[in-house]
Amino acid sequence: MPIPKITDKKYKVKKSGAGLGLFATEPIKRGTWIIEYVGTIISGKDVAAHPGGNMYLFETSKTRMIDGRARSNTARYINHSCKPNCEVEIIGGRVFIKAIKRIEEGEEFTYDYGEEHFDEYIKPFGCRCESCKSKEKK
Repeated sequence: MPIPKITDKKYKVKKSGAGLGLFATEPIKRGTWIIEYVGTIISGKDVAAHPGGNMYLFETSKTRMIDGRARSNTARYINHSCKPNCEVEIIGGRVFIKAIKRIEEGEEFTYDYGEEHFDEYIKPFGCRCESCKSKEKK
């Protein structure tokens, strides 16, 4: 698959139910590539030796991950959701986020962080995604 073309900025960082989040500044069509998750590449032996406790590590293979904790990595503000509107695709060792449904202006971008991340970082404190918060209200 070719590297996706990400066009004009269509988002802004602002307060969300889970801290800070990334929100659409205009309607986004399903299938639109939103942003790339970027950061320092950690590879080879450094992957096994890398200290834990960094929730911004994004594994792209068994021997490579991206440390996305720098604030310049705007994609780090995309929060987890159990019913996401985006998905992650790893292409050529790079991480891209794509809309899987239409996203309205002002709506927060979300994707499912996966079971391992969920169990380690989210589950101990309770999921704060919109779908889980609305279940609690019922």
